[in-house]
Amino acid sequence: MSFQDPISDCLTRIRNGLMRGKTSVVVPFSQFKEQLINVLVSEGYLLGSEKNNIDGKEVLEVSLKYINAEPAIRDLKRISKPSLRRYSGSKNIGNVKGGLGVYILSTNKGLLTDKQAKDENVGGEVICEVF
Repeated sequence: MSFQDPISDCLTRIRNGLMRGKTSVVVPFSQFKEQLINVLVSEGYLLGSEKNNIDGKEVLEVSLKYINAEPAIRDLKRISKPSLRRYSGSKNIGNVKGGLGVYILSTNKGLLTDKQAKDENVGGEVICEVF
């Protein structure tokens, strides 16, 4: 099975797992997705991830986080898509929901949150928004 946008597929699996009340979801492995999930873990939106082999294919098992039986992630939206890339300079990065959420950017220093990108004065491709 091939995917046109594996990042959107990863975000959709996480979003669907949270809506169904799952404790974890399985995502096909790639280094970019592993970094993306690690950023979400460091920001406190997910519990963690573990790299496994299922039927000879590498996958990431992502542990989902709930607070008082409610998902820690209320909204997870892909911003930059293969059909329309979105870039932002360090001075043009906005706030998500008045600073309650984060943008995740792909920069030349790796994947960073909007706050980290502003602190390091780098811009890049806006991958997704998390609230």
